[in-house]
Amino acid sequence: PDLTPPTNNPPLFKPILSPLSLHSQPQPMADPEQNHPLLQAHETPLLSQPQPRRPIFAAAVAFSTLLFLSLAALILDSGESPLAAPTRGKKEGVSEKVFRAYGEFAWTNDMLQWQRTGYHFQPQKNWMNDPDGPLYHKGYYHLFYQYNPDSAVWGNITWGHAVSTDLIHWKYLPISMVPDQWYDINGVWTGSATILPDGNIMMLYTGDTDDYVQVQNLAYPANLSDPLLLDWVKYPGNPVMTPPEWIGKKDFRDPTTAWVGVDRVWRLTIGSKLNKTGVSLVYKTTNFTSYELVDILHAVPGTGMWECVDFYPVSTTSKNGLDTSAYGPGIKHLLKASLDDEKVDYYAL
Repeated sequence: PDLTPPTNNPPLFKPILSPLSLHSQPQPMADPEQNHPLLQAHETPLLSQPQPRRPIFAAAVAFSTLLFLSLAALILDSGESPLAAPTRGKKEGVSEKVFRAYGEFAWTNDMLQWQRTGYHFQPQKNWMNDPDGPLYHKGYYHLFYQYNPDSAVWGNITWGHAVSTDLIHWKYLPISMVPDQWYDINGVWTGSATILPDGNIMMLYTGDTDDYVQVQNLAYPANLSDPLLLDWVKYPGNPVMTPPEWIGKKDFRDPTTAWVGVDRVWRLTIGSKLNKTGVSLVYKTTNFTSYELVDILHAVPGTGMWECVDFYPVSTTSKNGLDTSAYGPGIKHLLKASLDDEKVDYYAL
């Protein structure tokens, strides 16, 4: 709905100061005697007239101005490179903070510790985005996530890894997957985990190839008996899915957790677009190494690229959660997509 107030009524709220105005340098207050047009013609008083006494207010303003200029000069003098360009990150794990008016300040993690989240997950340092392949295994909740180990900006995307026993307190583990193959050399991107009935874990993820083509790859734990799942193996036959000819090579990413039907066939969906129509593509498999494109699950014109698609059942009668393969009466299915162009999420039942 349009919440703009009618033009014939006064605004409901007064405008607030912008961040720029709050941090701009204050200007010295003008001297009313020097700016008055009549007094400017008589800068030197007549000898026969008594010298006018300046108001106490003007003297206070002059003193304040002198004090401000002295402090500003001291601050500017203390900076070694006041116009230093910001870097992509520091080894301490925080981005370099540069204030062009006052020079560079050497921020450290200890100074910024109070800014860290107290409840939600956050890596020790640097950039993170999408959570990947969350799962529960041998007493631990596992969270993988898009992670740049080198800087606090997006780039050099790997899979960070952490575990928890209560989803609140997390232990950081070594990086689980890095971009080291031709099919993911430009990024180990978002993916999802599927736990099979026999306990095996299939991790599907998007890789950005050496030619910047988005493909889907398979990885699995090297040792299922390890509760921390420290080592992962990339399937030698990767990629297991490549983009169809009728979509863009850079418009094929983020496979969902697979679900199994009554026919014992596994299916999953992947985000994409066709021209300006956002779509989710359905693939099927019986072994997680070979896949067949089935159809378009859903499409909405004018929504652009869909990414981070989710598809799962929800109960219309129960408050308990459902696994991704639930089916039967009293269940609806929910499709969620993140719109890359508009930076918003939408849900459909």
